[in-house]
Amino acid sequence: MPVPTIEWTGGIDGCARMIDQTLLPTEFKQIDIADVEAMWEAIKVLRVRGAPAIGVAAAFGTVVGIQGSQAADWGAFQADLTKATDYLATSRPTAVNLFWALDRMKRVAAENRSLAIPELKQRLLDEALAICEEDKATCRAIGRHGAELVKDGDGILTHCNAGGLATADYGTALAVMFAAHEQGKTIHAYADETRPLLQGARLTTWELMQAGIDVTLICDNMAAQVMREGRIDLVVVGADRIAANGDAANKIGTYGVAILAREHGIPFYVAAPASTFDLSLPTGEGIPIEQRGAEEVTEGFGRRTAPHGAKVYSPAFDVTPAAYIAGIITERGIIRPVDQATVRAVVG
Repeated sequence: MPVPTIEWTGGIDGCARMIDQTLLPTEFKQIDIADVEAMWEAIKVLRVRGAPAIGVAAAFGTVVGIQGSQAADWGAFQADLTKATDYLATSRPTAVNLFWALDRMKRVAAENRSLAIPELKQRLLDEALAICEEDKATCRAIGRHGAELVKDGDGILTHCNAGGLATADYGTALAVMFAAHEQGKTIHAYADETRPLLQGARLTTWELMQAGIDVTLICDNMAAQVMREGRIDLVVVGADRIAANGDAANKIGTYGVAILAREHGIPFYVAAPASTFDLSLPTGEGIPIEQRGAEEVTEGFGRRTAPHGAKVYSPAFDVTPAAYIAGIITERGIIRPVDQATVRAVVG
């Protein structure tokens, strides 16, 4: 990304700065987040989105949440910290990186409880910055591993947005395309528009065009026809939570794309960092699925497209079974076959 999706500006009394993704692609605007309530709202309404970026946001949100703490000892500070992290944890339920980052920040605080409170605040900022920098390196590694799967001339379909806007730097699924492009491979990307919030149309298409990658936007219900015409050689998507057996939750509609890919003999890959795995869940059946507001379907972007009073069911995610996934591209290498043994061997 020419401008970081999310970053920290200033010292311990600084703030998080992020691109407001609800305005793209028609308006590019950065906003400053200086309190925990603003960070909660930014995560909830998708000003910042994508599992890795949400993890970074949670870490920075923890810092702004304890900036004003007047605690004089560890016990009082821990209470303030817990209040902030518990609040942030209620913003969105599916992306495991949110909870991973919050747990990491709480663990680091506990490990450094002997520090003076000002020093402890600085230590937490340092940890949040480390989470951000680690994500950048992780995305680059995912891109390198994933590019090995791409041949010159390949057509690649992706769903939703798993690019730089979904991470601190380079993306997960789109990192595969960026890396292949940088290696000089000619690729043609196809982006599902990804209803109801059009992350593929608004964000993925924008990112790929900015990178100079040949991209074609299609409606979600066109994917089968595009596959049938032989335009797609592989599918690469991101993930918000992956169970121990490899079942992967991603933006609603991903499961349908996986079924179509299997029917047409096209390999379907998931790209995600190790932090997106939730090894406490044996299968994807235990992944919590966020339910979004009806207005995102009935009057998305301010224009009503359904009758008043229409009943709406709007899960934000679905789960693709491991059996449909040819491989999971991580910063540690490609997991294949996708099963519990291989997942644990690579992720831990």
